[in-house]
Amino acid sequence: MKISRHCARLAVIPLACAAAVPAFGQGNLSETVVTATRNSQPLSATLQHTTVITRDAIERSQATDLATLLQREAGLQRAQNGGIGTVGTVFLRGAPARQTLVLIDGVPQTRQDASGGVGLEHLMLDSIERVEIVRGNVSAIYGSGAIGGVIQIFTRAGSREPAVAITAEVGPRSTRKVAVQASGQVGATRLAAGLSDYRTDGFSAVDTAQFAGANPDRDAYDNQSWNLSLEHALTPQHDIGLRASRSRGDTSYDNPYGAATDRQTSQSRLQQASLYSDYRSGNWRSRLTLSSQHDDSATSDSGLFGSDDRFRTGATTLAWVNTLGLGGDWLGTAGLESQRQRVRTASTSAFVTPYKVQRTADALFAGVEGPLASGQLQFNLRHDKLGPLSATSGFLGYSYPVSPRLRLIASTSTAFNAPPLGYLYAPGFGNPALQPERARSHEIGVQFDQGPHRLRATWFDTRVRSQIDYNPVTFAFANIGRTRNDGLELSYTGKVGSTDLRSSLTLQDPVDASTGKPLIRRSKTLLSLGATQRWGALILDADLSYGGKRDDRYSDPATFASVNTVLAGHSVLDLALAWRLTSAVELRARLDNAADRRYQTVYGYHQQPRSLYLGLRWQPLR
Repeated sequence: MKISRHCARLAVIPLACAAAVPAFGQGNLSETVVTATRNSQPLSATLQHTTVITRDAIERSQATDLATLLQREAGLQRAQNGGIGTVGTVFLRGAPARQTLVLIDGVPQTRQDASGGVGLEHLMLDSIERVEIVRGNVSAIYGSGAIGGVIQIFTRAGSREPAVAITAEVGPRSTRKVAVQASGQVGATRLAAGLSDYRTDGFSAVDTAQFAGANPDRDAYDNQSWNLSLEHALTPQHDIGLRASRSRGDTSYDNPYGAATDRQTSQSRLQQASLYSDYRSGNWRSRLTLSSQHDDSATSDSGLFGSDDRFRTGATTLAWVNTLGLGGDWLGTAGLESQRQRVRTASTSAFVTPYKVQRTADALFAGVEGPLASGQLQFNLRHDKLGPLSATSGFLGYSYPVSPRLRLIASTSTAFNAPPLGYLYAPGFGNPALQPERARSHEIGVQFDQGPHRLRATWFDTRVRSQIDYNPVTFAFANIGRTRNDGLELSYTGKVGSTDLRSSLTLQDPVDASTGKPLIRRSKTLLSLGATQRWGALILDADLSYGGKRDDRYSDPATFASVNTVLAGHSVLDLALAWRLTSAVELRARLDNAADRRYQTVYGYHQQPRSLYLGLRWQPLR
C-alpha cells in the first residue's frame, strides 16, 4: 500500500487525540460484545477490530436511519443514489455489500436475487438497541458473506422496570417522524414493542446536467417499522423468547434512461422473526434458534421500456450453538446451522424471464479460545455446504500483552462467499457453474488502553480470488475477478472531563488485482472525528466525516457505453443538540450537512443539502 504525504499527515489526527492520555482520569471500559466470537467478552479483549454503537450513542446522534449512522465508523463507507430510502451500499474495508454479513438479532440477512445486497437504507434506528461492528474476515465463525466483516444489529429488548418513550420530529421538505417504544416486565416475562412512522417529500437527487433525461421531481420516501420482543424465564437457567421486526419503505427515485416525465417507484418489505431457547447449566450454555427472514422488493417504471418487477427472497434457519467451559479459562464453541434459501421473481417486461429457485445451506463449526503463553489464543474452523457448493474456512489469532496497557495482536484467516441464487440461475445472465469467491486475510495490530481511553492501530491485507463479476463478453456472471485491499486503520475513543471524543482514520488501497485499477466507489482515505459535550441539561454532539476522491463508472444514457469518471472527495459536518427541560421532556435540534456541501457518492446523484430538524422526546417512564 502506498501512503501519500497528505495521508501520513492525516494519520497523526487519531494519535494526537490520544497523546495526552496519561494526563487524564482512570475510568473503566467495561463494554461487552458477543459478535466477535459468538461469546460474551470484554470489548478490550477482542482480537478483531470491534466497535459498539450503544443506544445512548444513537440517541445523541439523533440520526434517523442505520446507513447514515454507520458512515461515521472506522473502515465504513456509504454510497447511495440520493437521499434517505434510495438504493445504497456500505463498503466495510473496501468489501462490497455481498461480502459483508449483516445480522439482526443473530439472524443472517440474505438477499438471493441478482443484487446480492441488503436493504440497510430501510432500517430505522428507533427499534435498534445497539450495533456491533467486527472488521475483517470472520467467515470461520459466520460462514458466507463475512469477508469484509460483520454488522450485527440488536433490536430493543424488554427491561425490568417499565419504560415508555415517544419521539416526534419535523424538518424541511415536509419531513415528519413519530416513534413510540415501550418495555417492561410482567412476572417472569420481559417484553418490548415499538412503532415508528417516517415521511418526507424528499428532494430531487438527480443532477439533470449529468442525466438530462431524468425526472427532476422530488423523491419522496415513507417508512413504517415495528419491533417486538418477548422473553420468558422458565427457570433461572432456561429462557425462551420471540423476536420479530418489520420495516416497510416506499421510495420514489430517478432513472436517467428514459423521458423526464417518467416516474419510478420502489417498495421494500424487510421482516424477520425468531424463536429461541437459551439454556445454561454449570459451564455449559446451549442456544437453539428457529428463524425466518424475508426481503420483498417491487419496482415500477412508467417509461417506454419500463415494467413492474417483484423480487421475493428469504431464508428459514435452524441454528444450535453450544458453549462449554473447558477449564483453565479455556472456552469451546460448537454448533450446527441448516438454512433453506429461496428467491422468486415476477415481471411484466417481455425482456425479463421470471424464475423461482431454492437451496439448502448446512454448516458445522467449532472454536476454542483461552490463555496461552501469557497471551490469548483464538482458533475457529467451519465447513459449509450450499447445494452442490462447499467450502471450509479457518481463523487463527493471538494477542500478547506487552504491558498491562499495551497488547500486540495478529491473525490469519481464510473465507468464502457463495454466489446468490440470482447469480446462479437468473435466466439470461445467471451461471450455474459459478464457484464461491475465496479470500485470505492477515492482520497485525497494537492496542493501548488506559482508563476511558483506547487507541488501536491495525494493518490489514485481504486478497480475494474467483471474484464474481459480470462478463460483458458472455453476458453472464463469471469467476473472473481478483481483488486486494491492504491498509492501515487507526481509531481512538476516550473521555476528557465531560467531553467524549472519538476519531478514526482508514488509509486503504482497494484495487483490481488483475489490472491494478482502483475499485469503483471506494475512497483510499476515510476520516471521522466526533465529540459529545455536556453542559448540565445541554448535550451537543458533533461529527465530521471525510471521504477522499473515488473512481466511479456509469452507463451513458444515449449510447449505453460504459464511462469512467472520478468523484471528488468531500467532508460533511453533522450537529445535534439536546436540552432536557425536565426529567421526562427533552427538546432536540439536528443540523445535517451543516456546511451545506454539495457532493455525490454515486455519479449523477446528490446527497441531501443542509437540513435542520426539530424534535421532542417525552419519556415519562425510564
